[in-house]
Amino acid sequence: MSEVKGPSPNAKVDGSSLRIAIVHARWNKVIIDALVTGALNKLKEAGVKESNIIIESVPGSFELPLACSRMIAGSHIQVASNEVDLLGGLNFSSVNSPKVASRSGTPAPTIPSSNQAFDAVIAIGVLIKGATMHFEYICDAVSHSLMKIQVDTGVPVIFGVLTALNDDQALERAGLGKGDKKGHNHGEEWGLAAVEMGSHVRRWNAGKFL
Repeated sequence: MSEVKGPSPNAKVDGSSLRIAIVHARWNKVIIDALVTGALNKLKEAGVKESNIIIESVPGSFELPLACSRMIAGSHIQVASNEVDLLGGLNFSSVNSPKVASRSGTPAPTIPSSNQAFDAVIAIGVLIKGATMHFEYICDAVSHSLMKIQVDTGVPVIFGVLTALNDDQALERAGLGKGDKKGHNHGEEWGLAAVEMGSHVRRWNAGKFL
């Protein structure tokens, strides 16, 4: 049976102007590391500058929604704190007011590209079903929360949380399977999806449509 899953490989994406965050859990480290590496490699292949890729970790998948939400908000705060001094070079002193040193010699600071708000966030985690209901509760809570964050903020949040029934399924989806079932690293698709969605949202926000 031929493989029909996965996005079309024909999408051309240019991430050279984008800033992307990767937030990952630390449970199931071997699988997580492979997925993060896959996403990171594809971000760089798509042109995203290394200085524009921020990677943070949290204990587990349940913590991913809060981390994504706060990182998106924090990136906007970071931009605001680095804005150009709009008063640079202006002198508001009047004839009757005390002499104030002119600021005309003060150069206006520039904003490094690495301080722009995030265009997309990739949330990476690995949940493997156990003997209790814990798996179902976490999967449901994390899925709905990550969707809500991207809808509420307008920033794409790529769902990179594996919800596997056993260890082998998770390993195969990280390209770490055994023998003929090595599988494919899904982190690669998540990296490309982040660049594509980040580019789309920038264009849509500017009122531009294909």
